[in-house]
Amino acid sequence: MLSHTTVGVSDIQRALEFYGPIMEALGLTLKFSEPQWAGWKHSDADRPLFIITRPFDGQAATPGNGQMIALLARSRSLVDHCYAVALEHGGRDEGKPRLRPAYHPNYYGAYFRDPDGNKLCICCHDPEATE
Repeated sequence: MLSHTTVGVSDIQRALEFYGPIMEALGLTLKFSEPQWAGWKHSDADRPLFIITRPFDGQAATPGNGQMIALLARSRSLVDHCYAVALEHGGRDEGKPRLRPAYHPNYYGAYFRDPDGNKLCICCHDPEATE
């Protein structure tokens, strides 16, 4: 359904240091990294891409109100790990990892903001994926 998702950042190097370990934990590989932008993908597909970039209009990177990107994890323990990695690399807590049965009985998710304030979620929908 998606070709790519783009997140505006103010400092590419800082964003690489934040997103790199999370993407690695999720099994995504860096497809490109240039001074203006960088992007990750699954190793067995060219799309979708998750892209970080300095805004092309030259204005400041700002988070969108009500916008969030949710990244899929293969297990609940991976949700926990990615959340911890995010906080270790400058992320801010927006909701600790836990079951959220209001969404559905097996929804396990964690919420955080990157150093620029963009809201992200790492989630797992599989009841058996607890590794």
